[in-house]
Amino acid sequence: MESIRGRLTVWYATALILSVAVFAVVLYFARRSATYQDLDRRIQSEADLTAGILAESYHARGVLVEKDTAGRPVLTPEVAAVLEVVPDFLLVTSREGSLLFGSPDARSLGFAQFEQINALANRGATGGRTGPASFRIAPNGPTLHYVIRPVPEAGGQIGAILAGADTRSAELQIEQLVTTIVIAFLVGIVPAVLVGRWIAGRALEPVDQMITEIREITDGRSLHRRLPVSMEKDELSRLAATLNQMWTRLERSFAALRRFTADASHELKTPLTVVRAGVERAITRPGLPHETLAPLEETLQQVNRMTELLDSLLTLARADEGRADLHREPVDIREIIEEAGETGELLAEHAGVGIEIRLPAEPLVLAVDRSRMRQLALNLIENAVKYTPRGGQVSVELGSSDGRVVFTVADTGIGIAPGDLPHVFDRFWRADSARTRTSERAGTGLGLAISKWIAEAHGGTIEVQSRPGRGTTFTVGLPR
Repeated sequence: MESIRGRLTVWYATALILSVAVFAVVLYFARRSATYQDLDRRIQSEADLTAGILAESYHARGVLVEKDTAGRPVLTPEVAAVLEVVPDFLLVTSREGSLLFGSPDARSLGFAQFEQINALANRGATGGRTGPASFRIAPNGPTLHYVIRPVPEAGGQIGAILAGADTRSAELQIEQLVTTIVIAFLVGIVPAVLVGRWIAGRALEPVDQMITEIREITDGRSLHRRLPVSMEKDELSRLAATLNQMWTRLERSFAALRRFTADASHELKTPLTVVRAGVERAITRPGLPHETLAPLEETLQQVNRMTELLDSLLTLARADEGRADLHREPVDIREIIEEAGETGELLAEHAGVGIEIRLPAEPLVLAVDRSRMRQLALNLIENAVKYTPRGGQVSVELGSSDGRVVFTVADTGIGIAPGDLPHVFDRFWRADSARTRTSERAGTGLGLAISKWIAEAHGGTIEVQSRPGRGTTFTVGLPR
């Protein structure tokens, strides 16, 4: 295939199909294995539970077996009544191999099928522990996954216990299979894109220089720049001219791209909500092993962080488009700072940081968006607590000066280097590693950018002063 577009299409499609196929198979067998492990644990638990009931009853009564009206040995009615509620297939045999008890599921089988599992149980009366193992009950019966457990602690009359379950309960249903394939498809996109990117890089090595120039333009703030067009009218010069024409259109329609960012952030929130709900349900499952619980908790933390990031991106994208309307109403600013301060006190107590909140006695009423102003205050307070070492102090003060309401958040934290101060309100900006010391509460790099927009949207300003090792002070001024 001579066309680059055609080759890329084939390679990307092949990589995607292979990735989906591999991940679908891996996920299917992984889930199938996990389901059978759950089944094994279930029947082992049923066998151990039954053995415990028989042992306790033997120690309490001394007699577990009596004769029925036909002269056959059976469990006493009291013990049999307790075992009736045990689910799945359960048989109890004597040391001589006679059947003492059969669960309702076992008794629902036909005579020939019941005799087959009775024969299995009889083997355990003279042998040791067996299982987990599988046995197909003929003819046309279910496949039984079972264990056989001797019960020497229940006296000399009890031989063994057979506990089993139908393997159909462990097989994936069609809905689970579809879910598995969908998950495999989503997971397979990532390696497919990575492989496609590597392939594209190999195929498009001659345009590396052009790509370098394009990277300088794609920051969204330099769309006025153009690619150099060589005098030779070859394919690359025509490509450069076409890209320059495209950049002209992009410069005019960059607002549409901002809207795309907002829409994409909004649409991603729904699948993240579904993932979070699924992980939270999985974490609450009783008896979850620690090796499973730990990665689920880590996944939940990352999902929550992604949700916070998307909310911030959506806010900034709407602000760039001018669609982030403010719902102004007369509000006493003291109430907003007090609410944010209460949350800050909880964070400070957890971090071992002292916090002091000073509010004026007189009301300070402004026409502001209550929720946005609370977000601004909480961002600054949380930031101060995060970067203040244990034992430090955070001060929050509200007052007025020169016809403006002034809100100040100061800390005794690690501070910001002078070279970093001009960038603290940039999106996704992070200073050196000293300011990211707390990995347990790492931020998204958008909080201060959002705070700056909120302040300016209300006609105010936000400023920062800091010295390394001496702390940082953020000052918000709002016109009255």
